[in-house]
Amino acid sequence: MTAPVLSVCGVSVVRQGRALVDRVDFTVRAGEQWAVLGPNGAGKSTLLGLCGARSHPTTGTVDVLGHRLGRVDMRSLRTRIGHVDPRTRIDPWLAVRDVVLTGLVAGAGLPKRWSPGDDEAREADRLVATLGLHERATAAWEVLSQGERGRTLIARALVTDPALLLLDEPTTGLDLAAREILLGVLGELRTIRPELASLQVTHHLEELPAFTDHALVLARGMVVAAGPVDDVLTSEVVSEAFEYPIAVARHANGRWSAAGAAAALA
Repeated sequence: MTAPVLSVCGVSVVRQGRALVDRVDFTVRAGEQWAVLGPNGAGKSTLLGLCGARSHPTTGTVDVLGHRLGRVDMRSLRTRIGHVDPRTRIDPWLAVRDVVLTGLVAGAGLPKRWSPGDDEAREADRLVATLGLHERATAAWEVLSQGERGRTLIARALVTDPALLLLDEPTTGLDLAAREILLGVLGELRTIRPELASLQVTHHLEELPAFTDHALVLARGMVVAAGPVDDVLTSEVVSEAFEYPIAVARHANGRWSAAGAAAALA
């Protein structure tokens, strides 16, 4: 069995006497695609901050890419983690290709008198083409559609060749067509980089790609269930987490849907 990409053991995060995350355990290995679900206030964003080496636990241990938080240079570690967040601030005048390059400097823009190396420039161009943005490579961020921005942010996250990809509600603000395009892109990534592990945070089962193979469901900062996706994304588990009767269904195409149990029976 391969070494874990991410290991979270007995982790709690306490702020002002309140446990935002409470005794969480789970392990992610290379190539696994995890969903992280739960209602508002469940602790999803707090947990993602730990996984992205952006914060420390109050108790417990977090090992990311073989390094334990608290014993490693967090800034250096973050360069090996891809992070896709639609709320990321980007300088509005930057062209698509330059936005992708900002992933190398982890900033909203590019530093003055900075230029990428030849290999870095080639990788940025390759990702722009791979994600279907070649014809928009010189378009400014401010004129991009939400779907184009989403694909650009994925390219930005991948330009450092990370071993772990964190997706923080990547379909936020997208219409139905743009959402499906973005999920299709994520599906292609699984083929291009099969060793890449990912965690996707979402509120909605409909936003999960069909290739999702593991899931973690949180409620009130605690784990309701974690493990193989078909064992975790059940009506019973989701209903317990959201404290409401919800019927979960997985369809022939591998995608999920969820509805109030009464509506699903109607």
